[in-house]
Amino acid sequence: MTAAPAPLAPVSPPSRAPRDPRRYRKLRRFVLRTFLHAFWWDVVLALPGLGRLRRPARERWRRIAHRYRSLAAEMGGVLIKIGQFLSTRVDLLPAEIVAELAGLQDEVPPAPFPAIERAVAEEFGARSPFAEVSPVVLGAASLAQVHPARLLDGREVVVKVLRPGIDVLVETDLSALSLAVRLLSVSRKIRRRVDLPRLAQEIATTTLAELDLEAEAGNAERFAELFADEPGISVPRIHREASGRRVLTAENVAAWKINDVPGLVAAGIDPRAVARRLYRAYMRQIFEFWFVHADPHPGNLFVQPLDETPAARNPEGVESGDGRPFRIVFVDFGMMATIPGHLREALREYAIALGTRDAARMVQAYVAAGVLLPDADLDRLEEVHAELFARFWGVAVGKMRDVALAEARYFLRKYRDLLYEMPFQIQVDLLFVSRAIGLLAGLTTSLDPDFDPWAATLPFAERLAKAELARDFGERLADGWDQLRAAAGLPRRLDALLARAERGALKVRMEPGREARRSVQRLERALAKLAWAVLSGAFAVAGAILAAAGSPWAWVAAGLAGAFALRFVLARNL
Repeated sequence: MTAAPAPLAPVSPPSRAPRDPRRYRKLRRFVLRTFLHAFWWDVVLALPGLGRLRRPARERWRRIAHRYRSLAAEMGGVLIKIGQFLSTRVDLLPAEIVAELAGLQDEVPPAPFPAIERAVAEEFGARSPFAEVSPVVLGAASLAQVHPARLLDGREVVVKVLRPGIDVLVETDLSALSLAVRLLSVSRKIRRRVDLPRLAQEIATTTLAELDLEAEAGNAERFAELFADEPGISVPRIHREASGRRVLTAENVAAWKINDVPGLVAAGIDPRAVARRLYRAYMRQIFEFWFVHADPHPGNLFVQPLDETPAARNPEGVESGDGRPFRIVFVDFGMMATIPGHLREALREYAIALGTRDAARMVQAYVAAGVLLPDADLDRLEEVHAELFARFWGVAVGKMRDVALAEARYFLRKYRDLLYEMPFQIQVDLLFVSRAIGLLAGLTTSLDPDFDPWAATLPFAERLAKAELARDFGERLADGWDQLRAAAGLPRRLDALLARAERGALKVRMEPGREARRSVQRLERALAKLAWAVLSGAFAVAGAILAAAGSPWAWVAAGLAGAFALRFVLARNL
């Protein structure tokens, strides 16, 4: 197993830019309008007796998501990336929002070429490394765009240039995101499931890092080093002499887009082999290297045909199916996810549990990763995972949706309590990895509708299990020795326990069960709500008496009554 090299030294993000007042006002109006919509329809009209006035939530939230999608497509900037990110939050957002945002593409009209030329000139001054930069746009995204170019020595390259004025757009959009997080933090339900301030900070850090193309060059070089032992995976060479903070120059790789199945077939490449190799590459990133290319959309992954010679084939026997040999080329390393140490062992356990269909081990992996709410029912989770393995194991990715729809009624009936509670709280560290896995599933399906992720995971899980046994052999010997010593002292400890029982000094401590704890929590919440209601009623009566007496303090009492009534509504519904 290849050991990952030491992480790169962090690169400081660009200095904070000023905001665009007009853009910020437009975003703020959208955020406040959405918040007031949710408060009115989902809080105020949820009070007893007002439910008949509510409209169905599904259509309301779908329209809001559609408005956001239109706004993001119109204004670009970070809005597109935030929309793509939110489309993965099935644990937090209604399904209607997720479905509407899922198709949001990071494709915007290119910036005028003269502005791009000025940006390149400002980066290098009079010593430009380019003989020519072509006005042809190879790709235009929300933060940067790519052009073909030629170096002074004649080599063909591609140049990634940050869009002019992007610093101001990013700072404005992140300010609007901060406002949205502050408003969302009012909801106890959302605070319980996700650390909103940390989430916003993670999005801001990742976005600002994407503005530093020097850091992206370092990511690309590190990724290439990690896959140096696998010729089937390639990274274009970075030309450091022609790169800077706002310009990144890389080798021009002639290749097919990974989702161009007709093109791959015409080149003699087996798309099924591409799916298998891509999946295996991501298994290594997630479970071996802890360094994940978090944006695997078709614009960032290419397939390069190799010559039909034995020397071109992978010396380690990486399959190419029955077709022409090839390698997968990764580009765009601005969005990378680094998995922290406290989650790595949990992910290993998860991979082994997935490959061996061990439901109990998978639940323990969730516990170790900290992705379960404190009151999650572990027994029920283990039971539902065992059922999932039994009913979905061996199902191809392309058929997963149809099978899931067919099984939905059964799982809804049997595990209604678990599905209603949704005991997962996805950590920020795993969000971008989860997004990458979601995009990966879509790519493998387009390449091979019959792709079986279970079969592809099993050999990998077996290798991890063998490595774990070899690594833990010494630790297991030490554990055995500790257990032997504990067994030798057991008679003495048992004698002391019986002596305490004879003296009447033995105490038994019992803790309430899960349902009992929930009952106590519900009672505490009910008492808190009652307190706010009583205070509101008391000040309302006091205000009425003071008003009858002509006292100016009547308005103060009425204001306090309204404030306590609002607090009662929030305690009841948020």
